[in-house]
Amino acid sequence: MLLKSKREEVIEYARRMSASKLVSGTWGNLSVRDPETGLIAITPSGMDYDSLEPQDIVVMDETGKIVDGKRRPTIEVPLHLGLFRNRKDINGIVHTHSIFATTLGVLNLGVPVVSAEMAAVVGGPVPVAPFAVFGTEEFGRIALETMGDGCAVVLKNHGVVAVGPALPDAFAVASVVEDAAMVYVFASMIGKPDLVPEEYLGSMRSTYLNRYGQRVAS
Repeated sequence: MLLKSKREEVIEYARRMSASKLVSGTWGNLSVRDPETGLIAITPSGMDYDSLEPQDIVVMDETGKIVDGKRRPTIEVPLHLGLFRNRKDINGIVHTHSIFATTLGVLNLGVPVVSAEMAAVVGGPVPVAPFAVFGTEEFGRIALETMGDGCAVVLKNHGVVAVGPALPDAFAVASVVEDAAMVYVFASMIGKPDLVPEEYLGSMRSTYLNRYGQRVAS
């Protein structure tokens, strides 16, 4: 089976996305690009995540041509392809419909840096993309333009797109963005949130990238 391990990875993180309540039902989508072949494994449209099998995951090239799989891919193919074509630094994309980040998007607010975790994993505030109809080329273009070289964007009245060098990284970003959005909403109910000072963001991000986690000694 073509890209079997990548397909299995997509299923694993689709189920994590659902279990973490970052989506409801069959909403949301995710994909992973194989760095060696450039091929993309992406979720099918409208299928229950818990019932997915490797053969349900669609494999396509960067033009959108399906090279393996019989399922219809997510309608957000233009979003995923646009990001992969223009961001060679990413190989994983997670698109959620998370409640608190979407709430801030409805208010035309981004997700500010309210925690050390947000500063480390995301590296800065997450902007809101102008409204666009899902499943369209415009939707993907606006998401890409608003995200820039960042790792996340809030889609107005819709959800969040998170990216990373690998699918686990993109999922971590999506999770942290939602946690930060929740903290911000709750803090705003009590008073005025006091954000992480901007001058510390760079060093906190650097510490996370270079010192956090386990690394094999050279």
